[in-house]
Amino acid sequence: MSNNQPLLQPIKIGDLELNNRVIMAPMTRNRADNEDEAATDLHAEYYSQRVEAGLIISEGSQVSRRAKGYINAANIYTQAQIEGWKKVTKAVHDKGGKIFIQLWHVGRISHPDFHNGKKPLAPSAINPHTQSFTPNGFKDTVTPKAMTTEEVLETIQEFKRAAKNAVDAGFDGIELHSSNGYLFHQFFNQSSNKRTDRYGGSRENRARFLFEVLDAVKVFWPENRIGVRLNPSLHGIFGMKADEDTIPTFEYIVNRLNDYDLAYLHLSEPFNDVSEYDFLVDNIAKHFRPLYNGYLMVNAGFDHKRGNEVIEKGYADMVAYGKLFISNPDLPTRFAKNATLADWDKDTFYVAGAKGYTDYPKLSKD
Repeated sequence: MSNNQPLLQPIKIGDLELNNRVIMAPMTRNRADNEDEAATDLHAEYYSQRVEAGLIISEGSQVSRRAKGYINAANIYTQAQIEGWKKVTKAVHDKGGKIFIQLWHVGRISHPDFHNGKKPLAPSAINPHTQSFTPNGFKDTVTPKAMTTEEVLETIQEFKRAAKNAVDAGFDGIELHSSNGYLFHQFFNQSSNKRTDRYGGSRENRARFLFEVLDAVKVFWPENRIGVRLNPSLHGIFGMKADEDTIPTFEYIVNRLNDYDLAYLHLSEPFNDVSEYDFLVDNIAKHFRPLYNGYLMVNAGFDHKRGNEVIEKGYADMVAYGKLFISNPDLPTRFAKNATLADWDKDTFYVAGAKGYTDYPKLSKD
């Protein structure tokens, strides 16, 4: 695609050549409404429609039964689920695309309905006071079970097995969903982690789970096929409460990630207005760019113009787009032509079926 826009320049991450820097962000769509909770032909069509993205990052895929907290997610812990994802990766690769899978454990953002009446696992027994999307609709979260040290170690192994399953399913890489108030994030923040073992207390201890998972999954994936997603200024959403140590904790994490040759670090700009909190950062890319030596991907709230600007200013190397990719499967072409962008239908984000999923038209047929 010949165009001088920063977003449309090719980039090489590790040994992967990406045609452009317009990345399809990971988005929960709840289309795996089958007994196996496996990706289907419909998923294959949806993702293969969007192969113009420099890289597709799949929806969050729960790594084990204990990781679950959302219905109808296309998961990655059974053979049937591996077979389902094989359809997706083949469809994407057949059209020349590249796709990573996002590995997901929701921790306390879950409900006993997913766990045969047992409490979901979390770093500490602290209710996030939010809601979980259960088979019986949205329900209030409960006080979770504080993980034993042994359960933390078991969970690391669940991520390791899921990483191996992702190899078998044909993905090009993996992204650790260490963001948005889910399990990794719950370990990072002092409001959700009151542990007294080696996974709690100091910044080093609260970040330990992430780095032990990274070291486990790189047995099956080279470091340059692994991405990490973080949301440093998340506050008041997904049950998370930030404090004066939150940004220093993420600075510590980002600095330590320099020890790894990752495919990219994926950072979210704030999901809400955090300007009133002097202990949070409201320009994440600008703040963390000087700290990270590798490729930086940013997301949340970017349009065409702002995407080009953040790369041009040197604050990021790639921009991940979510809702714009839902309604514009050929988003890079539309950017290249400065074409009108289609609006999305939010009422079909999380329902079953093709409507609002695979029926958004491209500018022209393939």
